[in-house]
Amino acid sequence: MPSNELKNGLPAEIKMETSYVQNGETHHHSFEENGRVVYMNSSYYIRFEEAHELGTVPVTIKINPDGVVQLIRRGEQTTRFVFDSDQETESNYRTPAGIIPLTVTTDDIRVSYYDRPFAGRIWVDYSLSANQQKIGDYHIRLRFTT
Repeated sequence: MPSNELKNGLPAEIKMETSYVQNGETHHHSFEENGRVVYMNSSYYIRFEEAHELGTVPVTIKINPDGVVQLIRRGEQTTRFVFDSDQETESNYRTPAGIIPLTVTTDDIRVSYYDRPFAGRIWVDYSLSANQQKIGDYHIRLRFTT
């Protein structure tokens, strides 16, 4: 059972690495940000802001009790990906040019937690497709420590 502090939210250090392969090119990004971890309605929420050259993008990662993970980025391009190893999920990628429907195929997903201090790791490997054409393969490695 999560502590009362976690239900109210705890400051956390967030380390996230993303990599992806598109059109034969590999890209890698790494972030270290301060954020917050909250336990609410049987799910954990990890919130932080990713810093980019053009400003910051609010990010929320939701960990459901059934192991499904959601990634929500709210910026000029808004994304809401659902990672579920049991089934493909659909997402609408909102861009200034319009909405692009995407299919998310989760190849591997792992979530683990540690106590004292409360910390965790999320590992997601997935691919994205649009109009039944594969866009690329993606990897997320996130660690948080309160």
